[in-house]
Amino acid sequence: MTGDAKVYPQRTREVAAAPTGPLADGLNEAQLRAVLHGDGPLLIVAGAGTGKTRTLVHRVAHLLERGVRPERILLLTFTRRAAQEMLARAERLVGSASRGVHGGTFHATAHRLLRRFGTSAGLAADFSIMDQGDAVDLMQLARSAAGIAEAKGEKKRFPKKETLHYIYSRHINTERPVPQILSEEYPQFVEYEAQIMRVFADYTVRKAQRNLVDYDDLLLFWALMAESEGPLAERLAAMYDHVLVDEYQDTNHLQSRILRAMCRTTANLTVVGDDAQSIYAFRGATIRNILDFPHHFPGTTVVTLEENYRSVQPILDVTNRLISRSEERYTKDLFTKREGGDRPWLVTAHDEQAQTRFVVDRILDLHEEGMPLSEMAVLFRAGYMSADLEIELTARKIPFEKWGGLKFLEAAHVKDVLAFLRILENPRDEVSWYRLLLLLPGIGEATARGAITKMAELAWTSDAFGRYLPPPRARAAHESLVQLLDQLRAAPSDRKDAVSADIARVRRLYDDILRERYDRVEPRLADLDQLQNIAAGYPDRGSFLSALALEPPSATQDIGFGSDSEDDVLVLSTAHSAKGREWDAVFVIWAADGWFPMARALGSDEEIDEERRLMYVAMTRARDYLAVTYPFNVYDSRRSADYTIDQVSRFLDRGVRDLMQKVVVDQPQAPVDPAPHVASTLDLRAILNQRFGGL
Repeated sequence: MTGDAKVYPQRTREVAAAPTGPLADGLNEAQLRAVLHGDGPLLIVAGAGTGKTRTLVHRVAHLLERGVRPERILLLTFTRRAAQEMLARAERLVGSASRGVHGGTFHATAHRLLRRFGTSAGLAADFSIMDQGDAVDLMQLARSAAGIAEAKGEKKRFPKKETLHYIYSRHINTERPVPQILSEEYPQFVEYEAQIMRVFADYTVRKAQRNLVDYDDLLLFWALMAESEGPLAERLAAMYDHVLVDEYQDTNHLQSRILRAMCRTTANLTVVGDDAQSIYAFRGATIRNILDFPHHFPGTTVVTLEENYRSVQPILDVTNRLISRSEERYTKDLFTKREGGDRPWLVTAHDEQAQTRFVVDRILDLHEEGMPLSEMAVLFRAGYMSADLEIELTARKIPFEKWGGLKFLEAAHVKDVLAFLRILENPRDEVSWYRLLLLLPGIGEATARGAITKMAELAWTSDAFGRYLPPPRARAAHESLVQLLDQLRAAPSDRKDAVSADIARVRRLYDDILRERYDRVEPRLADLDQLQNIAAGYPDRGSFLSALALEPPSATQDIGFGSDSEDDVLVLSTAHSAKGREWDAVFVIWAADGWFPMARALGSDEEIDEERRLMYVAMTRARDYLAVTYPFNVYDSRRSADYTIDQVSRFLDRGVRDLMQKVVVDQPQAPVDPAPHVASTLDLRAILNQRFGGL
């Protein structure tokens, strides 16, 4: 803990008598204290792996056993499945009475209440709910109606419909003013503030005219009804004697407003969550809700769950110290009664390839020792960081599935850049030509087909595209591409970073195309940075493209290697997507400054603190074995054209590292020279053609 950190102490009330029987079975002292809490606000600060679901289920059962009518209890969760699972477990404890409990997500509950009470607030009873796709399309109608003309030839453009919808949704859920969101997240659109507000106004009018409600309206309208003055708000506040909320650290400002309004009469609100696992600010969640809960609800009882049922103590020692550096937090020191366990490994690898080899070799070692692949996971800060690992797993026939977005090589912008390299290696690659040409302004399908036909007539010579005369609207794009291809062909190929340098040249043209074709470009540009980093490990374009093309990672789930079970696959996951899961063995890769934490978070104390919590979430997923790795030498196209030295993540300070085993993975041996060319009269194509009667 830093010297000026703000720490929230535990505040609990003693329990007069502990019950026996099913309600007490399997509960430790702190859990039982939470379960038996009487009336008034209760905050259960549940550390990772401390049995929060069990505690919440038993509290629901206890309320029912106390005589609270089931229809007077509301259980709010973030997924319908979570609510169903909790109520099913409560039924096993107290019987069918739990079936009457109102359980579900915030949005589903809002929908039910709006159907019942919305007419009293001016909302037609037969309103329709739009899904996100419908909402984005309606936003496009409003965008078009605004009549905003974009000057041809200018790089500036008005935000696309997806971006407009994101900004609108962020405004509703975070309650931040639109100008602030533009300034902090989309500075390139600040000058369009007035037009954007006009689009949003038209969007809301169109919803009203069509009797439509979007996903964000559900929470907003619930909050407005519950906060209003008069009989409607009073009736809503009197509906429930007890409200219970799971994963409270993931709620947003709007949800906090709803709870304060719904519980203003009884204040019988129980929330469970972990401030150390608040990692969804990008979705509008705020850690302030759980930190400020005692302020929002005076007289709050705080019960902290610290006994961990997941991890061995050496893992808990490291993660306890890691999170103790947070600037603002609740006091907790997780412990376990499980015995044994090795200290987590901190692995310094020579470079990314060495990091990949270590992880794959260690996975195979653990698998040979009897650990299923499905009980292992590799976690990372962002999806593109697993690219090199995906390629190696594919080459070594280790099946995996990836959580948290598209696989790296399936991303459209990655395939776009590779198309440039493929036509250099194979000028007859019509598929890559077609993809590339359609990227260029002024070139549509007809023009692309015409260009490909002309190049075929010219026998696909290196200057064939240059000799093609496009229509006037496409001549500027044609000239730019011809110049780029000439530069790529003339570039030296004997440099160790030649392939990466090729991609850098392609990006001089392509990055502007990417910005024009896509919104939220930063993650896509990061993907391309990573593609350059990977390319630096290959001696030439041919070997690089071959490594990517052979058994593409998207097919690895069908390999079924090394296991009798189709479900025995390794998990690759972003740290965000891994929340709520656990594995016997966990590898956290790219634990280097600028990678984890991400470079874009380094300018904000709040973002740095959330990045620390995200690393805590990743590391606390491990039951028995934890390895945290980072490459020491990294080819980073964001910073230079050569290798740079990365520092271990600032979150793994000396005090944290002292609790870990240090492992160093050295540089690999030099590659073996390829086999020399051998002259032959064998014609493989002719043999294949003869088999099918070809000419």
